[in-house]
Amino acid sequence: MELQQVDEEGLQELLAVAVEDAAPEEVMPPVAGPPGWTLERQGAFRNWHRARRAGLAGPLRESTFAIIHDGKIVGSARLALRDSHGVLETGMWLARSWRGHGIGTAALRILLHEAARAGARVVVADTKAHNSAALAALRRNGATLIASQGTVEVHAELMPKETPTPSPPTANP
Repeated sequence: MELQQVDEEGLQELLAVAVEDAAPEEVMPPVAGPPGWTLERQGAFRNWHRARRAGLAGPLRESTFAIIHDGKIVGSARLALRDSHGVLETGMWLARSWRGHGIGTAALRILLHEAARAGARVVVADTKAHNSAALAALRRNGATLIASQGTVEVHAELMPKETPTPSPPTANP
């Protein structure tokens, strides 16, 4: 299990995985138009990842990674600087066929190490109360979960980990 920053070759494979095994609304911001993986939506997906190649020091202050399991891209993760000093936000998606195998938990663990290397003191994530897989991965990584009053939103706060992982990432945010 590893994370790699999304380069052009990885981007093409990541898009192929998304088109084959995920819905657009699961993996990217909304794009106007008909449902499904239209050419416009595929272009927006590529552009979104390309715009983040400069990483945390770039103008968007965000970095995206391909999640790689057994040599195959199975999803994507991101880290983004927030306005508060020392706070990074994270998010991820996995192809449907790879969900439920502990990959999200392992990827989040690696992201926490990346966040620590970047100097973060807190990592935040937001998800829906019905997303039991995300909530489980967050809990397994020590998150404090805060449910929003009257909504289905859950906010998580995690502490970055500085100890080495068994399989260190190859990314450089």
